[in-house]
Amino acid sequence: MTVEKLQNAYYVTADMDRAIAFYRDTLGLDLAFHDGAKWSQFKAGGVGFALSSAEEAPAGAVGATVVFEVGDISAIKPAIAAAGGEVLGERDMGDHGKVMTFRDPDGNLVQLFQRAS
Repeated sequence: MTVEKLQNAYYVTADMDRAIAFYRDTLGLDLAFHDGAKWSQFKAGGVGFALSSAEEAPAGAVGATVVFEVGDISAIKPAIAAAGGEVLGERDMGDHGKVMTFRDPDGNLVQLFQRAS
């Protein structure tokens, strides 16, 4: 048995409305499903990304690092900070592209990847 693809990744959030606004309005993800304060599912280029309440997640669940591919990191960088995120830094990966690391409003680490032109 082998893994076929990343099906979903999720973060636990203490404030579902704020988290939805951040990922939908700031990062531009399409909200596909919303179950009140319990669970929200987004479409992210064919891969699932979700937000979970603490009660829906396994006991003791902690976040993972999710990497989203974008066309232009510099275009979204100001919006992240304005929406309560914290940009931690960028790294040039040469021929591969570049990556920016930031924390969302709940403190979860997230990365944006931009392919080299």
